[in-house]
Amino acid sequence: MAKYLMMIFKDETAEAPAIGDEISPAYREFMARRGSALLGGAALEPTTTATSVRADHAGGFVVTDGPFAESKEALAGYYLIEAADLDEALEIAREVPAPFGGVEVRPIRVAS
Repeated sequence: MAKYLMMIFKDETAEAPAIGDEISPAYREFMARRGSALLGGAALEPTTTATSVRADHAGGFVVTDGPFAESKEALAGYYLIEAADLDEALEIAREVPAPFGGVEVRPIRVAS
């Protein structure tokens, strides 16, 4: 079995029902259905809460408020999953309820 990170992207300007800290019914159903493949996951706070750290050319670091890259769709959450192969990982990703964005699936690199 291989591990994959499913990154859930969302248009933060899209109208979405306010649910506060509550997990939506669609995500509860997804987690119940695919629980055996889920190794972990979390929702992220909006990009307005992001702080970025970048290396500068003098060997130090620059800390700035805001996301690392500004875009229409922002990383909103993730799941770490275990799947037999990419096809199974994509099958699971198709079930993630992400109506205001999409899901990116990437294999976890195995260090040798």
